[in-house]
Amino acid sequence: MASGPRGFGVKRLLREAQELKNPTELYFAQPLEENLFEWHFTIRGPPDSDFDGGIYHGRIIFPAEYPMKPPTVILLTPNGRFELHKRICLSISGFHPESWQPSWSIRTALLALVGFMPTDGTGAVGSLSYPAEERQKLAQESANWRCETCNCVMKDVLLPLNASESEDKDVKEARQLASQLNLTEPSKKANNSETAAPRVADTPSVQTEPPTQNQNPTPEPSPTVAATSVSQVHVEHGSVSLGSIVRIIVIISLVILLIAIFLRRAFS
Repeated sequence: MASGPRGFGVKRLLREAQELKNPTELYFAQPLEENLFEWHFTIRGPPDSDFDGGIYHGRIIFPAEYPMKPPTVILLTPNGRFELHKRICLSISGFHPESWQPSWSIRTALLALVGFMPTDGTGAVGSLSYPAEERQKLAQESANWRCETCNCVMKDVLLPLNASESEDKDVKEARQLASQLNLTEPSKKANNSETAAPRVADTPSVQTEPPTQNQNPTPEPSPTVAATSVSQVHVEHGSVSLGSIVRIIVIISLVILLIAIFLRRAFS
């Protein structure tokens, strides 16, 4: 088994695959047979929402540095909330590595996604704002949606709803995660990095580097700053003058020494 960050990621993913090997009423996820770093997942739409009754399928792509770096989440089933086959902007996804915590797991990401679905996605990358009627229609149709990669039909993946204690607990945790992580809007810290990257790629003329000092208006210096600058200039000029004097003295001393040596040899 590989060592280093990738080796650690392999161990972590194998452990999580074992923990998630059995589907629940709300979620299920397993790695692809040929690639441990890509998983397919299935989640149930949150109850009492436009997605109630829906069963949605997607991909999770993990970096080699997982769990130190977050995964990328992509939805495949039409849902009216997220764009298909595109990275979803979540605080627990690769869009926001600054907010990711290595203690979070695949289960955390799935529950957060469930809790995030009913929230307003206006302005978020990869979000859609379909009318409630269209979302409800897509939710009903999703049960018969088939994944070409997994060759599974959504209605056959998850356990049937039976209002079990674990199901109710998972729903509550999903709602709690959505409120705690504040997933609707990108974090302030990422506004100029993660969220700006896709726009720069779409618009090459946009400047990708922060403006230099010459591009920003230069504020007028305060009296204290001005005084400090003048003092520094005086010190620098004083240093140059002193150095010139020292060089002149050294040159004169050498000339006198040479004259003395010449006279001594002339009269000896």
